[in-house]
Amino acid sequence: MTRRLDVLVCSGAACVSSHSAKVREALTQEISRQGLGDEVRLVETGCMGPCELGPVLLVYPDGAFYIRVQPGDAAEIVEEHFLKGRPVQRLLWEDPEARRIAEKRKLVPFFEKQSKIVLANCGMIDPENIEEYIAANGYEALGVAITEKTSEQLIQTIIDSGLRGRGGAGFSTGLKWGFVAREESPTKYVVCNGDEGDPGAFMDRSLLEGDPHSIIEGMAIAAYATGAAKGYIYVRAEYPLAIKRLRTAIEQARHEGLLGERILETGFSFDLEVRIGAGAFVCGEETALIASLEGQRGTPLPRPPYPSTVGVFGKPTLINNVETWANIRHIILHGAEWFRSVGTDKSPGTKVFALSGNVCNTGLVEVPMGTTLRELVFDIGGGIPGGKGFKAVQTGGPSGGCIPAEHLDTPIDYESLKALGTIMGSGGVIVMDEDTCMVNIAKFFLDFSCDESCGKCIPCRIGTRQMKGILERITEGQGRPDDVGKLRELASVLKATSLCGLGQAAPNPVLSTLEHFADEYDAHIVDHRCPAKVCKPLIRYGIDKSQCRSCDVCRKACPVEAISGTPGGGPYVVDDEVCIRCGSCADVCPFGAIHVAAGAEVSVAVPGNGAI
Repeated sequence: MTRRLDVLVCSGAACVSSHSAKVREALTQEISRQGLGDEVRLVETGCMGPCELGPVLLVYPDGAFYIRVQPGDAAEIVEEHFLKGRPVQRLLWEDPEARRIAEKRKLVPFFEKQSKIVLANCGMIDPENIEEYIAANGYEALGVAITEKTSEQLIQTIIDSGLRGRGGAGFSTGLKWGFVAREESPTKYVVCNGDEGDPGAFMDRSLLEGDPHSIIEGMAIAAYATGAAKGYIYVRAEYPLAIKRLRTAIEQARHEGLLGERILETGFSFDLEVRIGAGAFVCGEETALIASLEGQRGTPLPRPPYPSTVGVFGKPTLINNVETWANIRHIILHGAEWFRSVGTDKSPGTKVFALSGNVCNTGLVEVPMGTTLRELVFDIGGGIPGGKGFKAVQTGGPSGGCIPAEHLDTPIDYESLKALGTIMGSGGVIVMDEDTCMVNIAKFFLDFSCDESCGKCIPCRIGTRQMKGILERITEGQGRPDDVGKLRELASVLKATSLCGLGQAAPNPVLSTLEHFADEYDAHIVDHRCPAKVCKPLIRYGIDKSQCRSCDVCRKACPVEAISGTPGGGPYVVDDEVCIRCGSCADVCPFGAIHVAAGAEVSVAVPGNGAI
């Protein structure tokens, strides 16, 4: 019999954590039991994008897209769909257009405004099968580069394309290649920066897991262009699946003569090695990454000299991040003008984002540069769940800033985001709804930067801790009138004097929230209240006497005996001086009688004072 169906089973990290492996095993057993082994092929792929809906399956050629599949669903899918040709309606994506997703994945709103270039193979091929990558024009660009192009031609093509580093800084990729190529050292290195450490970021991980050969091919092309013979892929240890698939891909490429000596029977030789990092955020900075790669403590160095001159083991080194490498083969195959036809004039191409937070459709997204934040959050992300209002979107992780609703129509490009006090970063996007306290968010990101500071320079080591202390005081209701001025002063010092980008960018979340949400700082400092009802010392719990049924449930749930009353004896009351703001009472009240209010906004029920 000939094969009728290809069933793509997402095996990206998000679906793996949702037990996609068990789903795959159950499907395998049912396919065998029904005698469909020759007609139906299961393929493990990388991330398909809609992580919120995993585990997901995509069935070709009919294009059925199944979501939240459980092992117990396998028998029904195989019996009804694979055997009888009737897709299981209850498991299809809610949007009816999802049933036709096979048409280039364009008809589902989540995919409709995306432009898959970097992610073209993710979720579509088996990342551990080099033959599937080659079938998708894999390694064709490498062949063209080393047999038809000179080093100068390749570098000029990357310069003309306008590709900018996708790791966050946005520096010209082609110029960086040129710096390394001009160095006369007989030993040079190319390095992939896979140390993705931003909270809420999983773009690089998904690429490494879903399309590792594209990274290898991009690095090999750059090695030929710059005169390097050795490369390293630096990945943090928290990405075991990515490490496994990279090592598999490297071995496969060697076996096929695409890595190692005399690649494609030419005079060009290049090999790769995976180096595992311990997971320090500062190792995303180039000089700290190099130190860690060499086996030293990962701390940054003053620049110059830059890695292009003095890098790994003191030799000229080219460092680009994962997404940057994944763009290279497409540019070589299709040309600089083609790449520039996507995106904006100063920010060509696409950008991969990890969309997370208070948004309906979380997951991996690739859009043309110039797409607006509104399109990203509402058209692709599906808006805010629960009918709540949008408050802000954080770009660039702990080094970025928070953008309010009035700037939702801002195009996503390097210059536009910088004008708003934030950065592109590696691509983490965190959406926040109306229940978010922006002062608390600033404290969260600064707490992260403070913990991740390597401690080498005084401004970052001491400055981040001082700023964190001020924010903690504000969120605890002890804010002082001059705190905002102190935060701005400390931020200025950190930006001007920190040794590396971590310290220089650490104040960005604070400065952006001060700029766009100054009223929330005033509420915390002047009025001693948290408008979002998040900061525990600034909120109050009370009981609405009209709703309280004196059922005694809240009193039993209170861990500190702050609630008093007698079953059936009238409304209960909360002793504010004893209450620890844990919320246990509100969680268990069956009548919704427990109310939480922002500090001075209400009079809280205390013994002898009645209810709210």
